[in-house]
Amino acid sequence: MGKKEKAEKKEKPLDKMTAKELRDLALTIPEISGVHGMNKEEVLAAIKKARGIKETPVKKGDRSMRQLKEKIKELRGIKIELQEKKDRKAIDQLRRRIGRLKRKTRKAA
Repeated sequence: MGKKEKAEKKEKPLDKMTAKELRDLALTIPEISGVHGMNKEEVLAAIKKARGIKETPVKKGDRSMRQLKEKIKELRGIKIELQEKKDRKAIDQLRRRIGRLKRKTRKAA
């Protein structure tokens, strides 16, 4: 058995798959419809439900990608206001908070 055949037999964990891979997988499951209108989390939940996989509870500190990006936008608006007031200390704190949130979005993807 070659490396390519081994790679094909092993399936990636659902959480590590991209949205496109999840949609392709969901199209093979007849119980799921409207796959192309769903985002990654919705497709993932539908596949898990169809396969009978119970979802593990999300950690208390975790947020969805959408929530993280909304928080980043909010902080950027506050940062612009602080730039007008020329409050360097507060701007630096916000910059670091935004950076941390952006790192979380990269990990969540």
